[in-house]
This record gives sequence, structure tokens and C-alpha cells, in this order.
Amino acid sequence: METFSELIQSEKPVLVDFFATWCGPCKRMHPELEKLKEEIGDSARIAKIDVDQNEALAEQYRIQSVPTFIVFKKGQAVWRHSGVIDRKDLQTVLSQNA
Repeated sequence: METFSELIQSEKPVLVDFFATWCGPCKRMHPELEKLKEEIGDSARIAKIDVDQNEALAEQYRIQSVPTFIVFKKGQAVWRHSGVIDRKDLQTVLSQNA
């Protein structure tokens, strides 16, 4: 199993969803992310990080509210958004960073 740092080194954009199981907006985003995964195929990756189980990672990336989405490319954060966001907007961000 790859580590988080290995995951975000990808040449392809990696959308990381920092979420919490108790978070209503996070639960609302889950089916949207599943649809997005189907739509983008292997042009990008989507990873979910539970902030309660990965506190050090959440602190490292200064996650102050959930959901927070960060797009990484070659290890660098290239885009960030906190709160609910439209699936099409996420798709646009991923294609711009492909």
C-alpha cells in the first residue's frame, strides 16, 4: 500500500478529500465523488483522508474545516477548496491540471 507522500507524487492530478465521518456536507459529497471517479476514469486519482484518523496529516495541510479538497500534482498542492462544491467544478479543476 502506498503512502500519502507517494500518492501525491503522481504525474496525474490527485484530488484529496479531507473529510470526517460525522460531517454532513462530507456525506453529501461522497456520492458526487463516486460519480466523478467514474467520469474521469484514469486521467486523475481521488483519495479520501479521514481527518480524525490522520490528525498529523490534517495538521500538516492546515485542514480547519471539512470537507476540504486539495489537488496535488507531482507532490505540490495546485488547488484548494473548503466546503461543498459542484462535481462539474471539480472535474474542471482536474482537467485543467491534467
